[in-house]
Amino acid sequence: MELLKQIIDGLRPKKDVVDKCTTVLDSINSEIKKKNIKARAVLGGSIAKGTFLKDDYDCDIFVKFNLNYKKRDISDLLEKVLKIFPKVNRIHGSRDYFNFRSNGISFEIVPVLDIKKAEQAVNITDCSPLHVKWVKNKLKKNLKLADEIRLAKAFCKACKVYGAESYLRGFSGHVLDILTIYYNGFIPLLKNAVKWKEREVIDFNDYYNGRALERLNKSKLGPLVVIDPIQPERNAAAVLSRKNFLLFRKSAKNFLKKPSKKFFEKKEITIDELKEKSKGKNLVLLDVKALDGKEDVVGSKLLKAFNYINKKLVLNGFTVYGNGWKWDKKKKALFWFILKDEILPESFKRVGPPVKNKENVKAFMKKHKKTFIQGRRICANVKREFRKPENLIKAMKKAKYLKQRAKKIEIFIY
Repeated sequence: MELLKQIIDGLRPKKDVVDKCTTVLDSINSEIKKKNIKARAVLGGSIAKGTFLKDDYDCDIFVKFNLNYKKRDISDLLEKVLKIFPKVNRIHGSRDYFNFRSNGISFEIVPVLDIKKAEQAVNITDCSPLHVKWVKNKLKKNLKLADEIRLAKAFCKACKVYGAESYLRGFSGHVLDILTIYYNGFIPLLKNAVKWKEREVIDFNDYYNGRALERLNKSKLGPLVVIDPIQPERNAAAVLSRKNFLLFRKSAKNFLKKPSKKFFEKKEITIDELKEKSKGKNLVLLDVKALDGKEDVVGSKLLKAFNYINKKLVLNGFTVYGNGWKWDKKKKALFWFILKDEILPESFKRVGPPVKNKENVKAFMKKHKKTFIQGRRICANVKREFRKPENLIKAMKKAKYLKQRAKKIEIFIY
């Protein structure tokens, strides 16, 4: 397809990016040698695989420590090595890792044990270099697959279904590697995706002989089950949400029906577009200042804050036609809610228990002074606390739940 050839040309990165990453890699290895540590730094992620996208230059580096360091804190050892770089951040996790920027590239430096097989892993990150090795071995047999993986990544990014972080719950790069290699290309992946049923199983090595759903831990199941070729007890797509599974399937169908470059173009919604979209309705914009901390944790807190506000709007009687949120992964987030343009009535009917449940009726009447029977239930007209959405949100801003998930929230009504 000529269209895909054009898109691939626009996705291939400049060659000097790898050179910049190698310079940092060499510096780390030189310092490791000076400190007489039995370890070796290697490139990881999409840069090591040769599947990274133009203008998407995050570089993963794994520092592989000899198994003799199994009982030592290898994060502490790595921190001493990385003192040669300015402004290195230590990120706390199941095993601490580090990040910093250099030459316009974000580096993530991850300490791992130099294992040869997954069974030797002490931490889940120990298996990451094995994943890289698996992909590279597959790509050696079919060099064209590197560009096919680039297409899959760009497609998912544009459709907003990319990213395994808990606040995104999309397709990880690792899952897209497996799927594209399994189906032998981007278009075959899409053609099969439109036929996926919920709980579709992709078992690359047929490890479970068609019985993965029976044998896998139920907590690891989801709308898509991708058996990790390195760790077959793991569903690599476990984090994927049903919403993103269905959106990917729908986007695949739409692209195959009418191929276009727009399916590969990331589009950030603007306030002007939201104003246009909400004509005749109420547009509520919340300018949110994010907390400090690890991206995944901060993002999850913002998502919870967004869902909390949306739920409260609905519970208080406001009609929500549409909503969404975006975050720059730093300090600024924007929440939006498109509501029915109305001021709610002063009161609303609260439906109580069936009249035959005497104890519950008694408790309901104690709580509400003026009651009436409708059908077979006792009811009461209750004075509404919030008639305008801005008043509700102003009250919510004081809630402990939101204060623990966002630094500051400003309201704008259009």
